[in-house]
Amino acid sequence: MKKTHFSILLLLVAMVLQAQNLPTKQQVLDQMKLANNYFLAKWPDPTTNIVTNKSRPSNLWTRGTYYEGLMQLYYLTQDAALLKYAVDWGTYHKWQPTYVGAVATRIADNQCCGQTFCELYQLDPTKTERIATMQVSIDAMVNSTKVNDWWWIDAIHMAMPVFTKFGVIKNDSKYFEKMYDLFNYTRSQAKGVGLYNANDSLWYRDSVYLPPNKTTNGLPIYWSRGNGWVFAALTRTLDVLPATAPHRADYVTMFRQMARKLIRIQRTDGFWNPNLGDPNDYGGKETSGTVFFTYGLAWGINNNLLDSATFYPAVVKAWNGLVKDALHTTGALGYVQSAGSKPADGQPLSYDKMPDFEDFGLGGFLLAGSEVYQLSKTVSTGFNSPSTVNSKLQVTPNPIRNDFEVNFDSSERYNLLEIHDLRGKLIAKQEFENTNPLKVNIKSLVKTPLTSGTYLITVSNHLHKETVKIIYKN
Repeated sequence: MKKTHFSILLLLVAMVLQAQNLPTKQQVLDQMKLANNYFLAKWPDPTTNIVTNKSRPSNLWTRGTYYEGLMQLYYLTQDAALLKYAVDWGTYHKWQPTYVGAVATRIADNQCCGQTFCELYQLDPTKTERIATMQVSIDAMVNSTKVNDWWWIDAIHMAMPVFTKFGVIKNDSKYFEKMYDLFNYTRSQAKGVGLYNANDSLWYRDSVYLPPNKTTNGLPIYWSRGNGWVFAALTRTLDVLPATAPHRADYVTMFRQMARKLIRIQRTDGFWNPNLGDPNDYGGKETSGTVFFTYGLAWGINNNLLDSATFYPAVVKAWNGLVKDALHTTGALGYVQSAGSKPADGQPLSYDKMPDFEDFGLGGFLLAGSEVYQLSKTVSTGFNSPSTVNSKLQVTPNPIRNDFEVNFDSSERYNLLEIHDLRGKLIAKQEFENTNPLKVNIKSLVKTPLTSGTYLITVSNHLHKETVKIIYKN
């Protein structure tokens, strides 16, 4: 009897420890593949129109959000079939914004697909057609004085990363400046007050939900997915925005403000409620907001903007909750709110009820998984040791082709440079004498030619390390 009790105790301890940690890298990758394969089985042809209450083109914002996640899965797996799926999609739509063809558009939803168009261009810069038409729309906005286009917070996610990517691709800060003007209007000036409540560190979806509009319980309406859109946009922007770019510090401050708020209002099951301002306003699990929050929090830890002691438990709870309670054995995702603008839309939610669009929730799940993968420990590479520090690491130029410079804080006295792929596999390493900046020739460092894609550059010593993502163009 005592042996039985001891075995049960060990099992309970193991279950508790598992709940306090992320799955292994391979398990996370398998979970991402499961969800994506479910979707690809339903949508084998990327050109097929999306039919719900009506027919819509497959470069719609919902599908554009999916491709954001698909590209992260491609970077991890280097699966040529995933890349082909994305390229075929862009080619079919002639690399144009949604609905308008070659005509310039200021509508953020129509520009969302441009995020992936830009990434596919960066993988093959000879294919200038992949960004040419989208650039017409973005340049038209850059060259105008109008700043009130993003009147709803979803728009920040749809378009802000497009401006960021053009600023990087063209090496021109005019895109960063216009992006900030648009963002700042939405945050601080819309309807004279802005849509961001600095006291609560959360956003109203649009002016309809500004005070005095409240829930029946007298509490504010902060739509979860709407705030997820903003948090994901900040994440995707900061992920590629140069360290010296104007207004970066402002984005970092807001990112941290939102992150601190989010972990305080997270549910015990790991999810966030549909209304972040009122847990009793359609309270319950909601996946689409949760995946974007998980993505941003994990990215923040991975990039040294959030301390792991404070934020890691929230990521663990969120990812494990998603996998346990939302991810079906088929790969479908439950508790995803349908397209809408407020907590009431698509209710009631459940594990078995599917939303009208399954693509944007999956895109968020893949984004979250890509950062959770990086955060998860791996025994084979020891990739998460030694400890990270507040990063000042910068690689220029980025994207890179051959020669590049690595700049870092000389006081850290780093002596080892490493290049890993996104799965943590070591590609190359080089010892050096704390030379700053460190000049590197990638072709002499890497013996086997690299394929175009995203990699991680790390500088370290026996105590600390710093890591930055780079894009390599073959």
